[in-house]
Amino acid sequence: MRIHRGSPIETSARARARKKSRRLWVTGAVALSLPLGLVAANSGSANPAAAESGVGVQQYEDQFLELYDKIKDPANGYFSPEGIPYHSVETLIVEAPDHGHETTSEAYSYLIWLEAQYGQVTGDWAPFNDAWALMEEYMIPGAADQPTSSFYDPSAPATYAPESNDPSNYPAELDGNVPVGDDPLAGELSSTYGTDDIYGMHWLQDVDNVYGYGNTPGDPCGGNADGPSFINTFQRGPQESVWETVPHPSCDDFTFGGENGYLDLFTDDAAYSAQWRYTNAPDADARAVQAAYWANQWASEQGNQAQVAATVEKAAQMGDYLRYSMYDKYFKQVGECVGPTTCPAGSGKNSAQYLMSWYYAWGGAMDTSAGWSWRIGSSFNHFGYQNPLAAYALSTDEALIPDSPSAGEDWGTSLDRMVEFYRWLQSDEGGIAGGANNSWDGAYAEPPAGTSTFYGMWYDEDPVYHDPPSNQWFGMQAWSMQRLAEYYYESGDALAGEVLDKWVAWVLPEVTVGNGADFAIPATLAWSGQPDTWDPANPGDNADLHVEVVGHSQDVGVAGSLANALSFYAAASGDTAAQETAAGLLDALVANSDDIGVATEEVREDFGRFGDEVYVPAGFSGTMPNGDVIEPGATFESLRSFYQDDPDWPQVEAYLNGGEAPTFTYHRFWAQADIAIALATYTNLFGEDA
Repeated sequence: MRIHRGSPIETSARARARKKSRRLWVTGAVALSLPLGLVAANSGSANPAAAESGVGVQQYEDQFLELYDKIKDPANGYFSPEGIPYHSVETLIVEAPDHGHETTSEAYSYLIWLEAQYGQVTGDWAPFNDAWALMEEYMIPGAADQPTSSFYDPSAPATYAPESNDPSNYPAELDGNVPVGDDPLAGELSSTYGTDDIYGMHWLQDVDNVYGYGNTPGDPCGGNADGPSFINTFQRGPQESVWETVPHPSCDDFTFGGENGYLDLFTDDAAYSAQWRYTNAPDADARAVQAAYWANQWASEQGNQAQVAATVEKAAQMGDYLRYSMYDKYFKQVGECVGPTTCPAGSGKNSAQYLMSWYYAWGGAMDTSAGWSWRIGSSFNHFGYQNPLAAYALSTDEALIPDSPSAGEDWGTSLDRMVEFYRWLQSDEGGIAGGANNSWDGAYAEPPAGTSTFYGMWYDEDPVYHDPPSNQWFGMQAWSMQRLAEYYYESGDALAGEVLDKWVAWVLPEVTVGNGADFAIPATLAWSGQPDTWDPANPGDNADLHVEVVGHSQDVGVAGSLANALSFYAAASGDTAAQETAAGLLDALVANSDDIGVATEEVREDFGRFGDEVYVPAGFSGTMPNGDVIEPGATFESLRSFYQDDPDWPQVEAYLNGGEAPTFTYHRFWAQADIAIALATYTNLFGEDA
């Protein structure tokens, strides 16, 4: 593993030791923050960035607590009656989730991270433990939710079905003649934990059961229950945007949909049977591990490590199963894998990409008397999903190295591979390009001649989704580079520092911080060219890979993540411009506060797509739980007629009838958490200068 001890960066232990003097901890009890005046009197100087903006870093911590209270106030609408964080307070919103009162594994992981920061500030670790328990209860499928996992055969993980770039080419035909590789993890995990069940989150949940599937955790096909329900949407290749999806239950017993439920919309099989299936978003599970790493560090500094030990152990277990995201979709060998039948099936770990791919998934039959089960990885790797801090924790921290014998080594290999991945994808200007895949077009096709490679995997400008392109949104830059900055801060890895130096130099001129609430950050990116083929001994300069910032915005969540990334980079490198920009962004975000959080107005021209047709194959006929008809010619709106009862629908309806694009002020849970976390981070990193 790459740790360069000669770096000028302080070790994390030394850095944290310097900060302890600013706060009085009462071991085993709630922490007492020193009054602002006493902190300033003891330090003798003010932080330059905060002084310039007129906001002291202790005030950032106060602002963290104020925003935390707004988020946690039940009257403000961020949580369901069960305590589950919604995607947003507002219901009429269409993004990756297609309704505001759905939620994602992302939101659960942000709640865990938020509560870790709360423990850092206050010394109270009960909310952190409770957040993990909530996730475990509602978002990790339990034994009843995966009832036939014991039938899984690691020598035959799944039956191959090709992906397509056009949703109209679905359902995809299952082909049992295509060789698939062995699953090298299943036996080790089963032996370690005494179960064949997967310990990982499903990615999407209908918290208020708006659709009516009633796939309640613990009773997956239990009928039209009122509680949170496991659902899914994306199934039909990279061109299937959210506007072209058919929402469906994670447990399909043919109660809804057509004759075969929803299965024959997606796969073409000789016969169909009732089944359960879940999809994991690895970036969310890794974020939960990342939060657990910091919780363990901070609680240990306070003398409270015992309070979080059980939760941290569960995070290690989650990290053990998260290794499935390292593997090719059908466990085929990694490297120039061309042809479904000619690309060799993998054996051992030669099907591992050692990157965090876009998903792993698992499923099986509902009938325990005729059981079967399957597991797949993903062949698509996006830089935005990588988390070197989580890999660092899972390979070096004794509290988080998973129990499986090979897990620590796997994560050590993955850590090195991730950092190299960032360097390989760094453009001439400094932004990080899309990613790489081991299965061209999702069908092990032949890539265009001259496509550059990374350990035999092909460069992919916009892996996984094309509508819109997956590396167009600057948020992926902020999210992923924040993790790299944390890792750099903790390890002093010289290659990580090299990548960050160039990235920060590209970003800072694109950030504007004015007076009061005025700010702008990159929003939309345009890409051209490709990186040089990777040679770890002699990395290329990527002179032919370019990025241009073609749009800016006031996205508050991304701004919070960017401030966090710049704060960690500044703390690690001493870069004052990065620190001042982080402080300026935090000031602008606080200035955009309202009664329930931090928000700016958004014009949603994309809501013109409510009328987009959703492809339904000829001959399919079925209904949604509320009676909406699924048939050729159906639209996004016609499959979601409940939106017509939303109080904000008149704005959208007027737009669809030729009016102005609607304007919304959204309070996304992840965005509020990102801002709060950034506020606490700045104080934690620079508080000794206040």
